[in-house]
This record gives sequence, structure tokens and C-alpha cells, in this order.
Amino acid sequence: MAYLLLAGAIISEIIGSSMLKMSAGFTKVIPAVTAIASYGASFYFLALALKSLPMGLTYAMWAGIGTVMTVMIGIIFWKEQFSVQTLVGVTAIVIGVVVLNIPHGA
Repeated sequence: MAYLLLAGAIISEIIGSSMLKMSAGFTKVIPAVTAIASYGASFYFLALALKSLPMGLTYAMWAGIGTVMTVMIGIIFWKEQFSVQTLVGVTAIVIGVVVLNIPHGA
């Protein structure tokens, strides 16, 4: 159940980030309100997940997966630039999340 809550937190954070872009600096009401609500939901789900999961692992997964997915959305939907630097940075994030998920002593 805790991982489902974490997934909800990640999805909500991705929606919130996308809506921030769509809000054009909070000048468009519906995307702005959706961004605020999505971030609120993300923090709520994250807080519930933290009741059962370790903080370091949970935050790394929330931030890491959210960042990677937001970068992908930016590239696909907003036609943002993809470069070797982007690839290296995203790869480093993924490696970091994987390493944190390896059981201690393995």
C-alpha cells in the first residue's frame, strides 16, 4: 500500500510540474489551480507513504522518478532540447535511485 501511495505522490508531482508550465507563470487560472492542487495531493500522498517507508529511499524515488518523467514530458510535449548533458544527468539520477534501492549488504 505504501508504494501505491508513493506512486500517487509521484504522479501528482508530475501533473503539478506540467501544469506549472501550462499556467504561464500563474496567468492561466485552470492550470494554476490544478498545479497547486496536484502539489498538495503529492505532499499528502508522500506524507502517508513516509509512515511506512524509509525517508531517504522514499524521497529519492519521489524526486528522482518525478524529475526523470518531467524531463521526458518536457522533451516530448514541450519540444525542449535533448542533449548529451541531459542524458548524463538523467542517467545519474536513475543510477542514484537504483543504488538507494539495493538492500544494504547486498
